[in-house]
This record gives sequence, structure tokens and C-alpha cells, in this order.
Amino acid sequence: MLRLAGARLLDERDGQAVRAVLTADPVASCMVASRIETVGLDPWRLGGEVWGCDLRGLRPVTRLEALCFAGPNLIPLRGKRSALRAFAERALRRRRMCSSMVGPAEQVLGLWAELESDWGPAREIRDDQPLMAISGAPIVTPDPLVRPVRPDELDRYLPAAIAMFIEEVGIDPRVGDGGSGYRARVAELIAGGRAFARFEGGDVVFKAEIGALSSAVGQIQGVWVHPDRRGHGLGSAGTAAVVQRLVDGMGRTASLYVNSYNTAARAAYRRIGFEQVGQYATVLF
Repeated sequence: MLRLAGARLLDERDGQAVRAVLTADPVASCMVASRIETVGLDPWRLGGEVWGCDLRGLRPVTRLEALCFAGPNLIPLRGKRSALRAFAERALRRRRMCSSMVGPAEQVLGLWAELESDWGPAREIRDDQPLMAISGAPIVTPDPLVRPVRPDELDRYLPAAIAMFIEEVGIDPRVGDGGSGYRARVAELIAGGRAFARFEGGDVVFKAEIGALSSAVGQIQGVWVHPDRRGHGLGSAGTAAVVQRLVDGMGRTASLYVNSYNTAARAAYRRIGFEQVGQYATVLF
């Protein structure tokens, strides 16, 4: 019987097999695909490593039985129990560098079961996050006042981004380095035309970003409405505007994932036309 080899570092020689995994589920793989499509599999350019498991004796590799990205986030995309154990063994050989684990729930929770005794306790485990997608026009009328944020508007946009991060993640992104790293990340999204907002009187009342953008899918993140303006449809109409930009303007499927307990957000996304296509989970450190 052929058995899985241990987890190994993948490189460009494995590119065809890696891309086969990514294209098999483009919505679930968007975060990893967006990086690999841009810079390839070289760890220095990628900002992380791509690990894989394959069947011993099959060379050249044509099929990967398991795949995991290890960078700022640990993202297992495919793998049964033996493969997840191999990924855990590789992860435990070095100091933990990631701030979270995120991805398909079965893989994330299975990998966490292997790592928890060494890496735990987690700050929070979000074990049920519906992964949603829409490939056509939004049902809700897009807000015409939502537009890409300009680079000169960074200082006006940043307070809303920080407020969103604190609400969503539970920590202040300015802790540690005074916010320089987070500011640089937000500036990068703005420069790439991937941050969107509605401004009123100089203030942001709605914001959202395209956090990951592959050749097939754009993943929306950081949806936020000013507390004084919630309950008036700004979130639905604003998100619909970003969906319209992705689907009509960029030719991508729009996706996002949301906590299952956030019933208001889930209802808003369904009104827009999103449908659940999978389940994510996140482990926060």
C-alpha cells in the first residue's frame, strides 16, 4: 500500500500539482492562490512556505494529497488526518510565527487538534464561519457613493479600518509597533485599488476591502459601518457596490466568510445574493 510521505517544502517543480489543488476549489483557496499566482512558490518572495504531502513513490509529483501555506497565517487547504499530523510535526520544529490559523473548517480544526497541546490555549476559536460567494450581479442596488479610496485619503480612512479591526479581531492593530505595520498594509490595499468607502462630511460611514485577489476570486474583508449609521442598509448597499466591482469590473467571483453567530451580517449577505459554498474556521492566537 502506498503511504503519504512526510510534509515537505514545495517549490516550482511542484507548481503544476499545487495549482491543481488551488483550482479545484478556487473560493476556498483564494487567499493562498492570490499569493502564489503573483510571486510563485519561492519562500522569500512568497513571505511563507508551501508544504505538501504526496504518495511515496510517485515521481514526478502529479497529485498532492495535502497542501498547507505557512506564513503570517497558517492555512491548511487539503489533508486527511495523517497529512495534518505531518503538517503539525513540521510546524512544531520551529517557533510559531503565525497570528492565526484560517481556512476550510475540517482542515483547520483537524490541524489545531494536533497543535493545541503545544500552541494552546488559543485566544479564540471560531469554528463555524460560512464561506459565501456570488458570481452574478448583486440583488441589492449598489450604493453609488461607495468608491475606491484615494492614497491621499489614508489618514481619513485609517481610523475606520482600526475600529473595524478591533471589533472583528478583538485587539488593537497598533499594539507592538505603534500601528506602522497595519498602516502600511492599509496603504498597500488603497494603492492597489482594493479599499472602498463611502465618505460623509469627511468621515467614513462604510468601508470594505478586497483582501485577497486571485485570477478567479476576490475575497471581501473588513466590512464595517459607522455605529451611528447602522441599521439603515449602508452595509448591504455598500457591499453590493464592492461585489459589482469584482464581478462586473474585474471578472471575478466575489466571496467572503462570516461568523455563524453574526445573524444580521449573514442575512444581509443573503439579501445581496451570496450563497454558502463551504465552511471556514479560524483559530486566533
